[in-house]
Amino acid sequence: MKQSLRIWLEAARPKTLPLALVSILTGSVLAYSTHQFSFIVAVLAFLTATLLQILSNLANDYGDAVKGTDNEKRLGPVRAIQSGSVSLRDMKQAIVINIILTMASGLVLVFYALESLNSILAFIGLGVLAIIAAIAYTVGNKPYGYVGLGDISVFIFFGLLGVAGTYFLHTGVVAPLLTLPAVGCGLLAVAVLNINNMRDIENDKECGKRTVAVRLGQKKAKYYHSVLLAGALVAFLVYLMLHPGPWWISLPFFLSVLVAYKHARAVWLAEQPAHIAPMMPVIVKCSLVTNILFAGVVIAQTLVS
Repeated sequence: MKQSLRIWLEAARPKTLPLALVSILTGSVLAYSTHQFSFIVAVLAFLTATLLQILSNLANDYGDAVKGTDNEKRLGPVRAIQSGSVSLRDMKQAIVINIILTMASGLVLVFYALESLNSILAFIGLGVLAIIAAIAYTVGNKPYGYVGLGDISVFIFFGLLGVAGTYFLHTGVVAPLLTLPAVGCGLLAVAVLNINNMRDIENDKECGKRTVAVRLGQKKAKYYHSVLLAGALVAFLVYLMLHPGPWWISLPFFLSVLVAYKHARAVWLAEQPAHIAPMMPVIVKCSLVTNILFAGVVIAQTLVS
């Protein structure tokens, strides 16, 4: 029993879960800054986002295994099906169960947070799209992750919709200024995916998986990565500067600039894809630290305003 639980826990890839949670954190904190924060909405949103991320991880495990992308040449951690610990049939069942749990959590969230029928239907539609996007990334005859569209999907769902959608669930409105932190969140999420793709660039190319990193090549992918990090930091900083409050409250956020610079420099100096592999947890931590520092500053600005 313990062995089985450990296998499925590893298949869920808990180290990637912050990728989904940071957009919920940012959207919730921004709602708090307007004094319209709901603890129950935040908890339900965190749960739904976590289930969606796990669904994406399980589907990715299944899709890449079927297509032969998960092989001995892949540099990332050995996945559940690849290792032989989980069969294709069991993974499909796990995906179905996860879809049911995700839908249940999402419906509870939507019906608790929203009153307008139009808003409820719109969020149900977005939820269905999110589930389809999580699965279709690597599963199916024409998975969009294999033609380089994964970055766009991650930017939309883990950035724009993640932040703005969470804020709307708390407040019932969407403010134009939300675009800045939503973009920041989305770009950092894409940076996480880019490190994953840079790590597996050689194997992906051989297997016909045309990610953005494969299309750009290793050197240009490094430039791309630096742009993603810089763009995210600028977006967050501009929002903080436009937000009312003493300027000195924003100073702690500059710690994220140091963290991002150290990571970007390490990526730039990496000579082989194998050198990129250890950087996956680093970029996840970079995204988490940046969003937490941003959230802390927003909360501090709210308390003193």
